[in-house]
Amino acid sequence: MPLPTHDAVMEALNRVIDPELRRPITDLGMVSSVDIAEDGVVSVEVLLTVAGCPLKDTITADTRREVSAVEGVTEVQVSLGVMNDEQKAELRRRLRGGAAEPVVPFTQPGNLTRVYAVTSGKGGVGKSSVTANLAAAMAAQGLSVGVVDADIYGFSIPRMLGVDRVPTQLDGMIVPPVAHGVKVISIGMFVEDKQPVVWRGPMLHRAVQQFLSDVFWGDLDVLLLDLPPGTGDVTISVAQLLPNAEILVVTTPQTAAAEVAERTGLIATQTHQKVVGVIENMSYMPQPDGSRLEIFGSGGGETVSASLSETLGYEVPLLAQLPLDIRLREGSDTGLPATVAEEGKPAADAPAALELSAVAQRLTHRSRGLAGKSLGVTPA
Repeated sequence: MPLPTHDAVMEALNRVIDPELRRPITDLGMVSSVDIAEDGVVSVEVLLTVAGCPLKDTITADTRREVSAVEGVTEVQVSLGVMNDEQKAELRRRLRGGAAEPVVPFTQPGNLTRVYAVTSGKGGVGKSSVTANLAAAMAAQGLSVGVVDADIYGFSIPRMLGVDRVPTQLDGMIVPPVAHGVKVISIGMFVEDKQPVVWRGPMLHRAVQQFLSDVFWGDLDVLLLDLPPGTGDVTISVAQLLPNAEILVVTTPQTAAAEVAERTGLIATQTHQKVVGVIENMSYMPQPDGSRLEIFGSGGGETVSASLSETLGYEVPLLAQLPLDIRLREGSDTGLPATVAEEGKPAADAPAALELSAVAQRLTHRSRGLAGKSLGVTPA
């Protein structure tokens, strides 16, 4: 049997993807050495970004699997090391594309990431549940998705997406954990359990800014921001930092909630952002006979949609009316979103999850305008 070549082994290592950075370990400079013995034993040293990398077992297993498939390999030995300061600096430079200082990538020329700011007028209407399920559904459709839990005081996205570990920090750069194919960052990953966040305006702005600029997001198709209820400091900061973000309003059918949600959507008149739609949550409870029990009344979502359309001068559609669905609640508590509960798809008997999956597809397949985009064309 011929001995494996160095090029063949490197080609195999190119198929080993870092679970957090989502790039081949060869591109990240993580392969320190490759030795091929005369008996076909291949020894590979992989450098981790931090000594206690929580995904080192995954990287080791993937390396063994890919290299073992190379013709002539009889055994694979993987050893793990840790990058030194110089190697970390080089990695950071590669990830930032050569940029010296962190910038908000989603406002840079040529960036095509769709940014959705999910907001509500009041708390408790299911805004975070909608955000988590939309993100998981979009990722299941093959998109690269990120979520910023910008609800600094009432963070809940880590639990809803099942994230139970802290982000990796690489000399000032934060590598977000990944759950259900979604990159996630939240202030809840940096505070002790049950510790309240007692911050005022400037600190809130700085936190949101760091989540956008200091976190390595990579090339995202969609970024979702779970905003706090209302129109406070964080909402204003997001409008300043991400002027291209589009607003998604979540409400309930109840008149009192709809009135407040409408005011939240009208912030677009001052920030010059676009409201892409309204989602009415907890619309009704399906009954065994097929009828609907409207516990919180009816018409709230339609009222908000019609009012915003009239005031803003363009159609703000009612994207969905989500029924009360125990699968949605259970998924939020266990960290398994209902939209991907059954092998990456919603269960057939989970109507709210099915509706949210349809909304996710609708949002990601919207036509994209060229307004404000550089075409890279100069007149003759």
